Amino acid sequence: MIKAGIVGATGYAGAELVRLLASHPQARVEAVSSVSYEGKKLSDVYPNLYGICDLVLTGADEVVEKCDVVFASLPHGLSEELAGKCLAAGKKTIDLGADFRLDSESEYAEWYGKSYKRPDLHEKALYCIPELHRSAYRGQPIIGNPGCYPSSVALGAAPLFEAGIAEKSMVIDSKSGVTGSGRGLTDTTHFPNCNEAFSAYKAAAHRHTPEIEQTLSALAGDKVTVTFVPHLLPVNRGIETTMYVGLTAPCTAEELHKLYSDRYRGEKFVRVLPLGRAANIRDVRMSNYCDIGIFADPRTGRAVITSAIDNMVKGAAGQAIQNMNIMFSIEEDCGLDFVPPAF
Repeated sequence: MIKAGIVGATGYAGAELVRLLASHPQARVEAVSSVSYEGKKLSDVYPNLYGICDLVLTGADEVVEKCDVVFASLPHGLSEELAGKCLAAGKKTIDLGADFRLDSESEYAEWYGKSYKRPDLHEKALYCIPELHRSAYRGQPIIGNPGCYPSSVALGAAPLFEAGIAEKSMVIDSKSGVTGSGRGLTDTTHFPNCNEAFSAYKAAAHRHTPEIEQTLSALAGDKVTVTFVPHLLPVNRGIETTMYVGLTAPCTAEELHKLYSDRYRGEKFVRVLPLGRAANIRDVRMSNYCDIGIFADPRTGRAVITSAIDNMVKGAAGQAIQNMNIMFSIEEDCGLDFVPPAF
């Protein structure tokens, strides 16, 4: 049985990890940590976990000591130190923050305002969207879990860039539920301001931009740039991303659909929808699925790709558990094989 620990367990992603790991047949939550609620039971903070996870929230060092793998559900700039402690203790780390997502330290400093504290650790880390990067796993003790928006984009656009038929610049329009902003209250996520409202934010300036460009550039074998505009939906969960991708050669919708179907054949968590159906966040809610809808616009020579994920599962905790399963050489869908609710 894998002993799993969560540092930052009272954030939304941390609590979601606890919920999902509670039904994992080969892992159990052994210890949880929170600076804000240390000394309290996790189930006092999240009553839905009463009788399921009544562990007392401790310090991070105790989590490292007790566990085989530590999930770091922390703001950027805090995971490197924790990963260093895990490495010294022979433990594995899965970072749900941004510290191990970017290859370039200068880009990290530009977009996050910090430099790496432990550059040596990045040589021992793998950024991993499982469907795209699992083959690069060679026992690295640290996995950088991808961001929610980048996951929806990369899975939605990968077949076009892998096939070499996408132009090297694209427009991305994404919408996310408010849990993507984290548990801390802001003016933007305050109920009266986000309810019955819909708006763009951080247009062409969101921190996930370099992560998206890094992933797509690696797939294309050339520099890819994106115009990325996220929006805030007045819902709790879900990301719907629409991508407008210029094609280097004419393609019909049928040809694009075959390309995607062939690429993701056998992938448990990527569902290529029937031709003509757009992805909908309702259909992936509370699940680890990514749904992809495919359209062709022959008038403009563009592919229009829609993708939908649950930002707290495939965009965070579920994908982190998928990466844990890869780390420990067990079936990727272990503990994640559940059906989205119909409503």
